[in-house]
Amino acid sequence: MAKTNLTKISLAVFAPAFSTPRVLVALILCAAAGSGLTGTLADTTGKPAFFRPEAPAKVRTLMYSERVAYQRAIENVYWRHRVWPKERPDPKPSLDAVMSQAQLEAKVEDYLRNSQALEDHWRRPITAEQLQAEMDRMAQHTKQPEVLRELFAALGNDPFIIAECLARPELSGRLLRNFYAHDERFHGELKRRVEADLGAHPTVRQMQQTSGKYSEIELVRSDSGESNRIDSGLKLTKREWDDNLQTLAAMLGSAPTTQIKTGILSPLQEDDERYYATAVLKKSEDRLTLATVEWRKESLESWRAKAENQKPRVTVAVAANYILPAISTVASGCADDTWMAMPGTPSARFSHTAVWTGSEMIVWGGWVNGQGTNTGGRYNPSTDSWMAISMNNAPDGRFLHTAVWSGTEMIVWGGIGNGTVNTGGRYNAETDSWTATSTINAPSARYGHTAVWTGREMIIWGGYSLLNTGGSYNPSNDRWTATSTTNAPEARRDHTAVWTGREMIIWGGHGQGGGLNSGGKYNPTTDRWIATTTGNAPSGRELHMTVWTGSEMIVWGGTGLFPLNSGGRYNPSSDSWTATSFVNAPEARYSHTAVWSGSEMIVWGGLGDEQYSLNTGGRYNPIADTWTATSTVSAPARRSGHTAVWSGSEMIVWGGLVSVGGLEFGGRYDPGTNSWVGVTNIPSARNWHTTVWTGSEMIVWSGLDEHFVYINTGGRYNPGLDSWTATSVTNAPAGRYQHTAVWSGSEMIVWGGGYDGPNFSPLNTGGRYNPGADSWIATSTTNVPAARGSHTAVWTGNTMVVWGGFGTRYLNTGGRYNPDTDSWIATSRTNAPSSREYHTAVWAESEMIIWGGFDGSSQVNTGGRYDPDTDSWIPTSVTDAPQERELHTAVWSGTEMIVWGGYNGGPSYFNTGGRYNPRTNSWTATSTANTPSGRLLSTAVWTNNEMIVWGGQDENFALPNTGGRYNPNTDSWTATTTTNAPDGRYAHTAVWTGSEMIVWGGYNGGASNTGGRYCAQAGPSITLSAAGRKVGGINTVLLTWSGATSANIDVYRNGILIATIPNTGSSTDSTGDTSRARYTYRVCEAGTQTCSSNARVTFRR
Repeated sequence: MAKTNLTKISLAVFAPAFSTPRVLVALILCAAAGSGLTGTLADTTGKPAFFRPEAPAKVRTLMYSERVAYQRAIENVYWRHRVWPKERPDPKPSLDAVMSQAQLEAKVEDYLRNSQALEDHWRRPITAEQLQAEMDRMAQHTKQPEVLRELFAALGNDPFIIAECLARPELSGRLLRNFYAHDERFHGELKRRVEADLGAHPTVRQMQQTSGKYSEIELVRSDSGESNRIDSGLKLTKREWDDNLQTLAAMLGSAPTTQIKTGILSPLQEDDERYYATAVLKKSEDRLTLATVEWRKESLESWRAKAENQKPRVTVAVAANYILPAISTVASGCADDTWMAMPGTPSARFSHTAVWTGSEMIVWGGWVNGQGTNTGGRYNPSTDSWMAISMNNAPDGRFLHTAVWSGTEMIVWGGIGNGTVNTGGRYNAETDSWTATSTINAPSARYGHTAVWTGREMIIWGGYSLLNTGGSYNPSNDRWTATSTTNAPEARRDHTAVWTGREMIIWGGHGQGGGLNSGGKYNPTTDRWIATTTGNAPSGRELHMTVWTGSEMIVWGGTGLFPLNSGGRYNPSSDSWTATSFVNAPEARYSHTAVWSGSEMIVWGGLGDEQYSLNTGGRYNPIADTWTATSTVSAPARRSGHTAVWSGSEMIVWGGLVSVGGLEFGGRYDPGTNSWVGVTNIPSARNWHTTVWTGSEMIVWSGLDEHFVYINTGGRYNPGLDSWTATSVTNAPAGRYQHTAVWSGSEMIVWGGGYDGPNFSPLNTGGRYNPGADSWIATSTTNVPAARGSHTAVWTGNTMVVWGGFGTRYLNTGGRYNPDTDSWIATSRTNAPSSREYHTAVWAESEMIIWGGFDGSSQVNTGGRYDPDTDSWIPTSVTDAPQERELHTAVWSGTEMIVWGGYNGGPSYFNTGGRYNPRTNSWTATSTANTPSGRLLSTAVWTNNEMIVWGGQDENFALPNTGGRYNPNTDSWTATTTTNAPDGRYAHTAVWTGSEMIVWGGYNGGASNTGGRYCAQAGPSITLSAAGRKVGGINTVLLTWSGATSANIDVYRNGILIATIPNTGSSTDSTGDTSRARYTYRVCEAGTQTCSSNARVTFRR
C-alpha cells in the first residue's frame, strides 16, 4: 500500500430546530497532496492525536445533508438488489416507498453518534488508518464485487466519501457494539446487583425468588435418534447428550459426568447479552431438567438512545488522503462445486497457536469439539474483523503444536492429530495458501516442544516424550537439518524458548525428575550448545512463560509441585540470573501467556490453585523490577490454554479453555490506558434458528445457544461488504426455536416457535424485521392461530400462511397473515390434512403443498394442497408416494415438489425421495444411485435447475459434511465436494443467493457460528419477460425469452402446460379472459425442468 498522508478532520456539531435533538456533523477534510509530515500532537495518553501537514491544506466539507444524500444512494443500491418475491402481484416499489427521510437521517445520526461514543467513552477515535483498512478489507474480501462496484460508484468512486459514508458506518457500529458488550462501566452495576441477588438467594430452590428471569428446559436422551419434540422436551442424540453433560459437569464442578451434581447453582456466567446461572434440578439416566436464571444487560440501542439526549461535544479525528482500493474478484470467484469460508469468529478452541504478522493475528489449529482441527482465522484489530483461512492443502488437524511467523509465512509443525505428528505447513497470508513442510530428515513426531524463528530458519526442540533432539527448518529450500545433541540440555517437554538474535535459549520444563531449572543456549551457526547456569536460577518448573527483552530472558510463573508466582531475568552475556520481585506480583499460575511490549512483560490468565482459571495478570518492568496489575474491568473471561500476541500497541488474547469448554472470544489490552475491549463475536453461536435471503444480505435470527437458552439476537451478513452486522433487539420478539421465517420483499416475518418460560410453552407471537431500518414491529395477536412450534410457513406474494405444528396438542389449523393490514384469517379445516409436526411446505405458484410429518403416533406420507384464494384443501395422492417420514426436506422446482431424506421413527434414515406433480396429482420416485447417505435435519435449496441437500445427522448419529445435487431432468445425483466444506452439522440453515448456497450455524458438537458458501454454477439460464395488453378486449400476453437451446419450448401459465411450441424466442398468449386477472408464466426446455424464472402479468380491469 502507498504511504498515507495524514491530515486533520474537524467534526463540528450543529443544533437544528428539530422537534427532537439530532446530531448534525460537518466533516472538514484538510488535505494536501504529497505533503510531508512533521511532528505530532499528543493526547493525554502520549499517543499521536493527528499529524499536521506542512503545506497549506485544501479544504473539503461534508455536510449533514450530503451524508443523508449519500446514505440514500447506498440504500438505493441495496434496494435494487433486494429480492421482490416473484409471487407478489404488485410491482416492486421505489426506495422512497419503503424508506422514509427520517429513517435515512436516523442511520446517519446513528453512525455519527457511534463514532463520537468510541472517542468519548473508550478514547479510541476512529482513525484514517482504520477507515483505509476497512475500505481495503471490503475491496479485498467482497463476495459480490459487482455490488461493491455499484456502492463505490454511487459514492462517486471518491475514496473520501467512501471512507466516511460506507466504511465509517460499518466500522463504528462493529467497534461500538463489541466494546460495549462486556464493559463493566455500563454493566457493572447490574453485575453487582446480580451477585448480591444470588448471594441473598444461594440455593436452587430460591432461583425463582431472584429478580432474574427464570426458565426450565428438559433434555431427553434419545438413543434411537428420535426427533426433537416440543411436547416431550429437547431430545438429544447420544453424542449431544454426552457432549452437553460434560459441559454441565465442568460448569458445576462435577467429575465424572456420571456423578453430575443436582441442586447446585453454577458460578455466575456472562455472555454479550446477559448474566446467568444454571442448575440441574433433576437427572436420571436419560432425562435431565436444567434451570436457568438470567439478567439481561441493557441493550446498546437503549444505552445509545439515552445518549442521544445529551449534548454532543465537538470532536477531533484523524483523516487522510485516502486511496481508492481496487476491488478484487479472487475472493468472490465462484467455481462450480467449490466451498469458500464465511467471515466470522473461528470455532471455540484451546491449545491452538497464534502469530502476529504486523497487521493481523493468525490463529490456527487447536482442540475443537473433541478433536484437533485444521481450521483457523485472521483477525485484524484495525477493523475488528475476522477472515477464515483456507483449508486447501492445510496440514491435518492438530493441537499442542507450534507456530512461528517468518515475515511472509506462518509455519506450523508437530502436535497431536491422528496421533503425534512430525508434519507441518507454511501458510502464506498474501495468497491465502498452504504448502506442506518436508518430512525428509524432519525431527521425530512430538508435542510440548518449542519453536523459534531466527530470521532464516525455524528451530524446534524438545517435547514429548522427553526429547532433547530438534531440527532447523529452512523454508526457502524446504529442508531440515538436525540440531546437535552434543552437550544438549536434558530431555524435556513443556519448556520455553526465546531467540536472542544470535542464539536460542531454552529453559525449564518437565524432565525425568519433574520440573527443571536448567537450560541451554544453542547457536545454529556453529550447531553448538552451552549450558545456562543454575546459580540463582528460579526453581524448577514447567508450563511457565518467557519473553526476550533485547538483552535478557525473563521467566515467570509455571508449576513445580504447585503453581508459582516467582521468576527470574537471565542475562546470556554474563550467564547470570536476577530474581524478579514478588511485590505486587500476580497470583501464582501456569498455562498462562506472556508478551513483551517493548518495555514490559505482560502476563495474563492461566490456572491457579486447584486448577482454577484466572482472568488476572500483571505488567513487569525489568528496569524498575516492579509489577503493576492489569485491570480486571471488562477483562475477558478467565481461561487457560489461550494465546496472546503483541500488536505494537495492544496485547490480544483469544480462545482458551474454561470449565465449560473452549472459548471463541477474547480481548485487547492497552497498557497505556490499562483498559480492555473485546474481540468481535457477531453473531453468537446457535442452532434451531432461521435465516432468509433478501437479495442483499442473509438475516439470521434467534434459536438456541450453547447453554440451551433461547436468544432474540441475530445478524445480517452482507456479502458485498463481507461483513456481519447485529440485528436490533429493540422491540424484537422473545427468543425462541422451531419458529418460522419468510421474506416478504421488504421485511423478514418470524412467527411461532417454542419459548423458555418458567414452564416450556409455545408461542403465537412474532415480528416483522426491516433490514433497511434495522427495526422490528410486532405481528398482531388478534385472530392469531393457536400457539405452536415445528410448524411451516410459506409466502404467497401478499400473505404468510402458517400451518400445522405442535402447541398443547398436534395441530391441523393455520392462518394467513397480511403484513399490509397486520391481520390474520384462519385457514379452513375442511378437508385439511391430519394434524402433524415436522412436515414440509412449499409454495407452488398458487397453492401451498404440505407433506409428511409426525401426527402424534406415527410418521405419515399424506399431504394436502391449500388454495388461499378459495380457502380450500385438496389431498395429495398417496399412490407411489415416498415412505412415511418426518424431518425431511422439500423444495419447489417450478413444476414439482421434490422431497428427500428424513426419518421414520425407527431404524430408517432415508436417502430416498419423490417428485410430486400437482398438475397430475402424481408421484415419481427420485433415483437412489449416487445419492447422499440417509439423514435427517439436512437442508435443501433449489437453484433453478437442481436441488442441493447438505448436512444433517445419519443413522450412526454422525454429522456428515457431505451433500448432493439432484437434477430432476436427468433424475441423477452428483455429490458435493468435501474440500474446504464446513464441519458437518444439523439444525443449521441454508439459503440460495442465485449463485451460491450459504449454510450457517447449527449443531456440530456444540452450537456453531461458522458456515460456508457453496458455489453451484448451472450454466446458461433461460430469461423470460412478459408484457400484457388488451387485444379486442381480451387479456393478451407477449412472452419473450432467451437462453433456451432446445428445438421446442414448453409454456406454462399458472403452473399448467398450455403449449409446446418451436423455440423462436417469443410467443403470444391470448388468454380468452376479459376481466381482472393475474397470470404467472414460465417457459422450459421441452420435456425438461430447465426453466426460466416466473414472469407475472396483472390485468386490473
